[in-house]
Amino acid sequence: MTLTEEIKDLCKKRDAVILAHYYVDESVQEIADYVGDSFYLAKVAKSVSNKTIVFCGVTFMGESACILNPEKTVLMPAPDAVCPMALMVDPKKIAEMRATYDDLAVVCYINSMADVKALSDICVTSSNAVKIVKNLPNKNIFFIPDGNLGRFVSQEVPEKNVILNSGYCHVHTRITTEEISDCFALHPESKIIAHPECRLEVCQMADYLGSTKELIEYVQKDSAQEYIVCTEKGVLYEMKKVAPGKKFYFVGSNQICQNMKKINLQNIKKSLIDMAPIAYVDKARRESASIPLDRMLDLASKKEEKKEMVKEMAL
Repeated sequence: MTLTEEIKDLCKKRDAVILAHYYVDESVQEIADYVGDSFYLAKVAKSVSNKTIVFCGVTFMGESACILNPEKTVLMPAPDAVCPMALMVDPKKIAEMRATYDDLAVVCYINSMADVKALSDICVTSSNAVKIVKNLPNKNIFFIPDGNLGRFVSQEVPEKNVILNSGYCHVHTRITTEEISDCFALHPESKIIAHPECRLEVCQMADYLGSTKELIEYVQKDSAQEYIVCTEKGVLYEMKKVAPGKKFYFVGSNQICQNMKKINLQNIKKSLIDMAPIAYVDKARRESASIPLDRMLDLASKKEEKKEMVKEMAL
């Protein structure tokens, strides 16, 4: 029996489903039942009927799944896979902002720990941050933890006063304009596509800006044949699937999240055998942190229902 077959067999025995982020190794994406960005995986985690969730991502993702599914067992094959940006929020700063600004909404990027989610009003992902902030009744927005994504939101929603935090993604901020220029010189027919977690000057060079999911959808639908991709290299697996024959270039070896790459087939198998390590969030934090997460999912659900109604009315 191959390692993949062993994992599939263990999943049946444990009534387990494997969720994987786009940034994990392609061997993990290949065996996963669902692959997607943080928002998609949060929705899936809440909708699947399996008693066990194997979350192939960094720790905040496992926490989110635990918060949304307190009755389920959430396994984290690599419990030391921590997103540094998720730790770049000072709770004292949140309290300071609430004391300083009237009519403030603390908008928390899903890339954050449960303690920070519990202090926030609503969660967002890079896919829905602009839409959610635009629709909030509040004028003042404290966007945490990522300053680059917060800056992107402020540009897209200029009517709001978006106060930025100093957090950042170490993968995206390492991408430089010089690297992009050098890559473009070698591949001048390429379009430049970037994640809004990148620095401002990188975003300004891009032909298209979007979340991980949006970048994948773009290369599938766009007519160009070559792309310089300014995000984590794990997206290559899905991009090759949806756009076979197209060429994708990365600007350097720094476009790798070492924490995401800690998840592998061996520790997935071990977690299913041991039924550990388990993502754990105590009841008090879980109840507080579930409020902003549920608000995000509810708002997204209403938007999807509205789209479906518009489609039906058009028939």
